[in-house]
Amino acid sequence: MTNHWQPEFADRFRRREAELKWLYDDLYHSDAAAFTYFQEMLYRLWEERPEKLKQIDRAREADPDWYKGKDRVGMQMYVKAFAGDLKGVRKKLNYIASCGVNYLHLMPLLESPEGRSDGGYAVSDFRSVQPELGTMEDLSDLADACHEKGIAVCLDFVMNHTSEDHEWARRARAGEKEYQDRYFFYDDWTIPNAYEQTVPQVFPTTAPGNFTWCQEAEKIVMTTFYPYQWDLNYANPVVFNDMTDNMLNLCNHGVDVIRLDAVPYIWKALWTNCRNLPQVHTLVRLMRIVCEIVCPGTLLLGEVVMEPSKVVPYFGSVEKPECHMLYNVTTMATLWHTVATRNVRLLAHQLGQVFVLPKEYIFLNYLRCHDDIGWGLDYDFLRCFGQEEVPHKRYLNDYLTGKWPGSPARGELYNDDPRLGDARLCGTTASLCGIESARESGDPAAMEQALRLDLMLHALMFTLSGVPVLYSGDEIAQENDNSYHEDPLKKDDSRWLHRGDMDWKKAALRSRKSTPEGKVFSAIRKMEGFRAEHAAFDAKADTWILDTGSDQILGIGRYYQGEQILALFNFGDSEQIAWVRDLKIYTDLMTGRKTDAGAVKIPAGGFRWLLHVFE
Repeated sequence: MTNHWQPEFADRFRRREAELKWLYDDLYHSDAAAFTYFQEMLYRLWEERPEKLKQIDRAREADPDWYKGKDRVGMQMYVKAFAGDLKGVRKKLNYIASCGVNYLHLMPLLESPEGRSDGGYAVSDFRSVQPELGTMEDLSDLADACHEKGIAVCLDFVMNHTSEDHEWARRARAGEKEYQDRYFFYDDWTIPNAYEQTVPQVFPTTAPGNFTWCQEAEKIVMTTFYPYQWDLNYANPVVFNDMTDNMLNLCNHGVDVIRLDAVPYIWKALWTNCRNLPQVHTLVRLMRIVCEIVCPGTLLLGEVVMEPSKVVPYFGSVEKPECHMLYNVTTMATLWHTVATRNVRLLAHQLGQVFVLPKEYIFLNYLRCHDDIGWGLDYDFLRCFGQEEVPHKRYLNDYLTGKWPGSPARGELYNDDPRLGDARLCGTTASLCGIESARESGDPAAMEQALRLDLMLHALMFTLSGVPVLYSGDEIAQENDNSYHEDPLKKDDSRWLHRGDMDWKKAALRSRKSTPEGKVFSAIRKMEGFRAEHAAFDAKADTWILDTGSDQILGIGRYYQGEQILALFNFGDSEQIAWVRDLKIYTDLMTGRKTDAGAVKIPAGGFRWLLHVFE
């Protein structure tokens, strides 16, 4: 313990010191010099932390469940697409608040090279904002303004790699061994070829292989994602120390939630698949402890885009937690499978697995995000019903791109690998639901059906425990942006189809309930209001799958503090009856009408939220 430390920091550090040092020493072979530097670095960053943020820390320490409220609603956006720059977003905070949003996820905005950034995920400077978006001071000002409105700010921390233009990479290319040791450099292909025998390829068609020849250094460098993204070597304590410094610097600029990008990949070991290795969990646990010491008001959000068995361990344990929140990625993919198949068996099976997890586990639930939809479904379960992986993926993609006869969806493929049938899918929620095709055809009945499906999916998202997150534009049913095909920097990446600029003309229609924009906006706000009001939506609620008597109707039950909600969702293309066989009298939240739950009629693509309050 260092004598000059202030009591507040010293007390937090003392309570966590034993585990912190044990984990650090285990990972870095008791490197005393590295750990001494590390702990002094933490104190420096705590001293630099603005007092207004320390006050937030103290309030959140006193209320550790502050982020778990049923009134929490998120929104994800690209700053440039939404409002041009950070100052523009600040000017639009009233709009964001009017959407019921109190959790704002700003997509990567740190400095990265144009045309070689993978949407901002190849960072060339962790201490600078992309110049066209503003400055670090603008980021701090926006965070302050968000805090005044009760909005928490989330930002991606791209920790697996840097851009090839980062200072460390430039110095490595120039031959400085100290900086080459921050990455994975090899003199010949012997070790890289050994890695390739066991490490899967992330983008086998657009960026095959896991290594790239670096002409300037005349060596081979590990590049798991794209050739311009150089993997960092976290076995080097200097990398962990400096990247932790970078992360805490973002926290000191007011970022409340650090999204750990591609976290399963951050530790590499020969003769493994370099995914989810034990050392990854050690690193995440270290980062959790670091935040609890320096900025305890900060949350860690893990991006683990894998099957549930791989995702859940990133919560850690109750005694030794890792991430505060994780993405419910399997549910998102399974939702779109259910839209395309009109069969809820897989979705009910998957949600049943989620419902038995500890109530402390908080998921972010979403319909769409900035990325593609990958079909990481439970194919062992689907095979029980005669559905094989490759033809099933082909069907899903055909349906959701509108190639299947009668499909109203308008998506596009991403990273198509015809040999494996492993293409992923892009498209906005509205276009995948058929709003775009209905507008093109001018068919009122098709538009009504598409809007009903869009709202049903949002209702399902709001029904699940955790934090519901809207993708910017979904609140006004914004459609695909096909103009990306004309942009030379975007045309080869179909994910820009659903990353279009915010349509403020459409947003202006949200108050007119006769328009698609108004219908979606008003319904979502109504759902948010009911969710915030009723105890049964609380994260602590008991949740279960209801038997509805139909493979086209998903039923979810929720109970907490004397309230019970039956949520029913019809994925079929015709009106269905849910046979719940419940004798109680319920109130339909969306219509206010009384009803029993014996035989509940639900229109095609529609939903019912039924509430019973016990006396």
